[in-house]
Amino acid sequence: MKQPDNMCHIYNLISNHMGKKVVVRENHGRNRFDVSEGVISEMHPHVFCVTVDSDESSKQISYSYTDVLIKDVELVFA
Repeated sequence: MKQPDNMCHIYNLISNHMGKKVVVRENHGRNRFDVSEGVISEMHPHVFCVTVDSDESSKQISYSYTDVLIKDVELVFA
């Protein structure tokens, strides 16, 4: 199945910023947002992972490229 051109653009944009800092804003609906800052650590065919360092530990969160396409997840590259 061929992916839309926008999906390929998002994949290339994220791959160009691999290993760099990014601010991730997740939309949970009804004016609820989670904002976190981390580093893009891994890329897979359908998801990418962001490593977020908190005060006590670090955790890895995965997002799909579709979430970015439909704007449930917004990325700001630092």
